[in-house]
Amino acid sequence: MESSRWWHVAVLGIAAVLSGLIIWGDPSTIGLVGGLTAIAVFVAAWFVVGRRATRSQRAGIAFVVITIVVAAVGTAFSPNLATIQCIAYPIIWVLIDRTEAAILANIALATGVAVGLYLSTGSALQALLIQGISVTFSIALGLWITSIAVRSHERQRLLDELRATQDELAMVSRDAGVSSERERLAREIHDTIAQDLTGLVLTTQRARRELADGALPALDEQLAILEENARSALAETRALVAATAPIGLATGGIGDALERLGARFARETGLAVTVSATGLPALDRDTEVVLLRCAQEGLANVRKHARAGAASLTVAADDDEVTLEVRDDGRGFDPGTVAAGFGLSGMRERLALVDGRLAVASGATGTTLTVTLPRGEQE
Repeated sequence: MESSRWWHVAVLGIAAVLSGLIIWGDPSTIGLVGGLTAIAVFVAAWFVVGRRATRSQRAGIAFVVITIVVAAVGTAFSPNLATIQCIAYPIIWVLIDRTEAAILANIALATGVAVGLYLSTGSALQALLIQGISVTFSIALGLWITSIAVRSHERQRLLDELRATQDELAMVSRDAGVSSERERLAREIHDTIAQDLTGLVLTTQRARRELADGALPALDEQLAILEENARSALAETRALVAATAPIGLATGGIGDALERLGARFARETGLAVTVSATGLPALDRDTEVVLLRCAQEGLANVRKHARAGAASLTVAADDDEVTLEVRDDGRGFDPGTVAAGFGLSGMRERLALVDGRLAVASGATGTTLTVTLPRGEQE
């Protein structure tokens, strides 16, 4: 709507200027009447046809044809009407979409005005010179502006595609973030709360047997273990919800956490657990979390599968790497045929996130899980 208003102003403004030039510059009656009539036809054509030209290609072409005819005929009556080209050329470039058609319309306008100038002035050379300069300038300027418009439209299209791509990437990133967070929570739940609940189940089964046997002192010990496991599961749940450090690392470093883990595992299962994690350098919290989770998963596998009599946890570090070994003297298994589960596969996924690796060695004399990851020093 705003652009249409400015077109109205332009058409009426050029009509007023042309009328003034004809009234004060053309002494002949026929030139005055013919020129003013041509201007009146031009203005009427604009309000009847031209105002719809920006929305209708057919109306645009019709108005361009009328403008060319008015310019040629009007100039034949009054050479001052050649000034109409100031708005006629822009109208052509605006209303005709195809560049080739716009160039032909420019040439048609220049030819018509040249014929009109020749008829009104009698000078062919003057008419050709004026119109040659006019059409050359119009075509050159029109092509330049058209190329800018094309580049602008292309740039806008690319910007629209870029915004659409950014929106898609943002959506994919959100989905990936949700998926990644879901996997992280699944690993954390498996390595913490699920292990505590497994311990609760096994301890409850042992307590039932001891209750049936009438061993009240042993039953009291099993109830204490049940309470400890329940409190541990609750604390791990709260830590998981709050996205804080594992409860095992809340006080002390990885060495103390593994000592507590081994002692608790021994009470729950009756297996002898040896922990060697002394003399370690200060490690960052992420490295300690990975080591603790792998130790928990390793002992969980010992409890569920190994039928072992003893187990050990050993942590060592050099300048570049830190290594955790989880050993047992159980029945062993074939690492190449073990079913994929959330145990070893989950451990490998966790290690892959920190550029770590897992090695499994198992045989008739037991199993050794070796976890190796880059050493992260505490800041």
